Amino acid sequence: MRIPSRFAPMLFGALLSAIMVALVSAFVLVLQRGVGDGFLHQWLASCAKTWPIAFPTVTLVAPWVRRLVGRLTA
Repeated sequence: MRIPSRFAPMLFGALLSAIMVALVSAFVLVLQRGVGDGFLHQWLASCAKTWPIAFPTVTLVAPWVRRLVGRLTA
């Protein structure tokens, strides 16, 4: 299944934010509580709570960051 290219910015935001939320929340949980019983449940709950914030943030901020990078690079 191919997604039309007009949805590329939204797909980019969804994937990037999901990957970042998964990695950062796992990292923070390991540092704070270690890996033990209930880790998977806590990690998934953390992802579910933070992804709704991360997705719109990445989607809204990405164009600004691209422009900034374009100005800062040759």
